Parts: sequence; structure tokens; C-alpha cells
Amino acid sequence: MLNKCVSLACLILKNIFHKSGSVTPGYYATKLDRQILDKLDYPEFIIGVTGSSGKGSTTSLIAHILEGNGFKVVWNKSGSNLYNAAVTLLLNHTNPFTRKVNADVLLLELDESFIKKIFNKTKLTHLVVTNVTRDQPARNGDPDIIFNKIASSIDNNTHLIINADDPIVARFKELHKGPLTTYGIGKYKDDIKAPLSNTVDAAYCPICDTKLKYKYYHYGHIGNFTCPNCKFSRNPVDFEAKDIDLEKQFMTINKAIVHLNKNVFFCCYYTLAAYALLKSIGLTTKQIQTYTNEYVLESKRLKEYSLGRRKVEMIESKNENALSYLQTLNYIKTYKGTKTIILGFDNVSRRYSYNDLSWLYDVDFELLNDNSIDKIFCIGRFRYDVYARLKYANISDNKIVLVDEVKDVINQVRKKSKGTIFTMVCFDMTAVLKKLLNGVKQ
Repeated sequence: MLNKCVSLACLILKNIFHKSGSVTPGYYATKLDRQILDKLDYPEFIIGVTGSSGKGSTTSLIAHILEGNGFKVVWNKSGSNLYNAAVTLLLNHTNPFTRKVNADVLLLELDESFIKKIFNKTKLTHLVVTNVTRDQPARNGDPDIIFNKIASSIDNNTHLIINADDPIVARFKELHKGPLTTYGIGKYKDDIKAPLSNTVDAAYCPICDTKLKYKYYHYGHIGNFTCPNCKFSRNPVDFEAKDIDLEKQFMTINKAIVHLNKNVFFCCYYTLAAYALLKSIGLTTKQIQTYTNEYVLESKRLKEYSLGRRKVEMIESKNENALSYLQTLNYIKTYKGTKTIILGFDNVSRRYSYNDLSWLYDVDFELLNDNSIDKIFCIGRFRYDVYARLKYANISDNKIVLVDEVKDVINQVRKKSKGTIFTMVCFDMTAVLKKLLNGVKQ
């Protein structure tokens, strides 16, 4: 009851001062009772989704399919995935008298560093691990640190659903003694024989330190690998996606045809992860297909707008995560026709102010050194740093436009560029560009 009052107060403050109320109620509730989450009566399924990237899209799709099939799902729609946000969410969906969480399924997108704190005693029944990469290095450090945080947050009662194409994550096949389900993507027409750069996050076997051999790479260190020494391997997998057709937006998973809600490769991974998880909790293929094939969920990361007759594709790329940017770069590069790009950010992170920019040099911006790219507009507080990185990638000055005032970017794009427009920005700049595009007279 107390938390309901605190939440109401925070909602009022949010409307007056435009401050978020998704975290503050949980903060005050845990000050009053540090063990408050341990005292709740949880539903049968407590599902977490974690990893360096893709967890938000995976969580959204799982929730969409479960709700479509009649499950009452409590989940963090806003994407707030830290401790106080989880407390707020849970207490706002808990009966204050019985302490029962009012849901059939508790589904949480989880920051890797906070799994153990949220589920100190009540263990997750299922945990999806999407991937582990260099992500927010100023906060997380090395990928092995991230992996160890996840591993130390669960016990053998947790059913793991893991991306076996990631050798860091596939290590759970050797370590986890509880139930485990694996998923992966089979050979795809755009796979490569060697990584694009030396910034891969895993090249050696995590078991015996021998260099891994790959049949192919999907991107980064994600692909089909085998250790020639100890036979640590991606194979076999329980759920494998094949016959991927991004143009028609379909793929098959163990021969079942599944719709993709966007024609981008990373969509295959979050759809596959959701499918594997839902099968593991007992949903039928038909139940899953109905809410992927017939009822299409809007993508979180890719939105479409227009600027006059020009198409605008707004893609959110996660700062401090080279693989997130790489997937965006690959998508833009393979898009047919002339292209213009808007690139930049005002804040490196929403959580801290270290402003470490070393990660920019892990991103393969060299992919933009392409004749199909007409112009690249650098915006935001760190536009000169982005410009320096593009110059390091040998991109011509004739293609780069520095925009000092973000409000001027739309007019400059109209006057100085041509082709389909792609915005490759982080979360803070997305809202700004949406507002500018919505204010343009078409």
C-alpha cells in the first residue's frame, strides 16, 4: 500500500516536473525494507532476459506472444532494467495484503549487473542470454566479467536459454548443470569467412585457450565455431533458424515458418530467442506462429518516417557497444540505392558521465567508405569526436557535414544530400530527431 502511495506521488511529480516515476518508488520502498522482494509470492514463471544487446526486443516479443495467448504478463515495458525500477514494477503489481504478484508470468529485461540483487533469494525459473560482448566498458569492463556476473546470479534450478552462436555464452553448455536450451542461426547468404576487423570479443576457446576455428561468421564473434583441441563447439543446437528471407520477412525454425517483424538480421536472433523460450515453457508451435505471423509487433529499434518524398529509417544504435553499431552499418551498407546518414549523440551513457570514447574505434565505420553513401551528417555534443573517427576510416571530407545546431539538421539534409535517409543515433537523440521530423511540413 505504501508503494502505491509513493508511486502516485511520483506520477504527480512526473507530470509537474517531467521526471520519470519508474525508479523513485522502488528506491524509497527498499529504504524502508531491504528484503521487500524476498517477501513476495511470485507466479509460476519468473523469466529474465539479459545480454549485451537485443534483450529489449526479445522481451517485447515474448510479452506480445504470451499476452496474445491469454497470459497475464507483468513486464518492464519502459525498458528500465535496474534494481529500483524492478522493485517499482513488482510492487505496483502486487496485492498489498496477500503480497501476491498479480501475474501468470513475471518477465524482466535484466541488466547483467543487477540480476543477483533483484533475485537474491527468489530464483529465476528461466533466463534467456542473448549475447555477451564489449558493452559499456567503463562500467562493465571485460566480457568475461559480464559472463561471470550472469553465471553467479543463477543456480541449477534455472532453465537457461542461450545463444550457442556466441562462444562466450556457449560456455554455459560446459558449466551449467541445470536445464539448458540452445538456439542458433544456420548458414546465411551474407555470412563471412573472416571477421571484419581485429575487434572481435572472442577468438579463443574459453575452456582450453586454443584458437577457435569458424565455418562462418554472422558478425563480430557470432557464428559457427569449433575448438580443434577440446571440441568445445557451437553444435548441436536445439532450435536452429534457416532459410532466412529478409526481403519477404520469414525464416524457418526447426521447419516451422516464422514471420520476422523487420527485414534486418538482428530480428532473426530476437525472434529465435523468443521462440526457444516460449517452447521451453510449453507453448505450441501454433500458439507462437499465430502471434508472429498474423499479428505483427512493431520493432523497437527501427522506425520509418518520411522527409518529403525521401524515406527516413531511424535506427537506434547502442552507444559503447560495437556489435550494435556493426549490425546497423551492415544493414545500411546492404540497402540498395543512394544513402544519407545522420550520426551522433549528446551523451555517451544515461547512467554515468565518464565520457569514454575509446569504443568508437571498435566500431567498423570503414564500412561507410562506400560510393553509395552520399553524405554523413555529424550531430550532437560529440560530433567532432565522431568526425575524427570517420576521418580515421578514410572517409572523404566531401561526404562529412558537421552540424553545430541539431535543430538545423533537417534543413541541411534537405539541401545538401540525396537518397534514403538513415539516422544512426543512440536513445537520447532519437526523441530529438523524431520531434524534428514530426514538425516538418511535408
